[in-house]
Amino acid sequence: MNQFKTYFFLALLTALFILVGWTLGGKTGATYALILAAMFNLITYWLSDKIILKMYRARKVTPGESPELYEIVGELANTANLPMPKIYMIQSESPNAFATGRNPQNAAVAVTTGITRLLSREELKGVIGHELSHIKDRDILIGTVAATIAGAIAWIGTMARWGAIFGGSGNDRDSRGGNLIFVLIVTVLASLAAMLIQMAISRSREYLADREGAFLCRDPHYLANALRKLETGAKRIPLEANPSTAHLFIVNPLRGRGIMNLFSTHPPIQERIKKLEEMTL
Repeated sequence: MNQFKTYFFLALLTALFILVGWTLGGKTGATYALILAAMFNLITYWLSDKIILKMYRARKVTPGESPELYEIVGELANTANLPMPKIYMIQSESPNAFATGRNPQNAAVAVTTGITRLLSREELKGVIGHELSHIKDRDILIGTVAATIAGAIAWIGTMARWGAIFGGSGNDRDSRGGNLIFVLIVTVLASLAAMLIQMAISRSREYLADREGAFLCRDPHYLANALRKLETGAKRIPLEANPSTAHLFIVNPLRGRGIMNLFSTHPPIQERIKKLEEMTL
């Protein structure tokens, strides 16, 4: 069901992009916007692992430094039929983790020092299972495609707004003013819709990674118990995270409340726990 939702949302993003392109930018404008957005996101995709790991000053660790972590990752990677990913440690007491890399052959798993201290071995297995599921399902590629389309919509919207402000649609001031208002409304709404759809795709992938990670560990309670601790720990010791990378982490490092939850890249923790505890393996 979550796979279907992902592809449905990607199709919806594509349809929204085409609509905005034809309505505001025309065929040529839409094409240029897509090319520029695709180029930017392609670079990000190929260099994503290096960028994100450097951003959080992650340090590659050896089996001798973290034998238990290496054993857990190796065991679950073997079960999932995945190559052994590189393992990195982030010096932070805020408990969190993420996976990165453009494909299973170029993947990395990063954990904070806080998560290794907070969780038991079984709970850590649940977290690693979740992250390896992201790698197996190539969620970074899916996220990049979504970001490319959403970025193209935002770019078209920006071009259309500047065009309406400086170009106008005729000699009559009222006509230009009406056109400007129309462009502003349409582009702002389209950009907002694209962002919400992108967030929905991220949430769907989180549910899927939870489920597949539970099967990988053969016990959904491992991850459910881990999520309880991580929710409390992340609130107690927030992680200084860049909003553009929030979707990578197993729990949202950004603490949005109220209407800001609409823009969260993660489903509610309690809902994730509920779904895990309802699973039967």
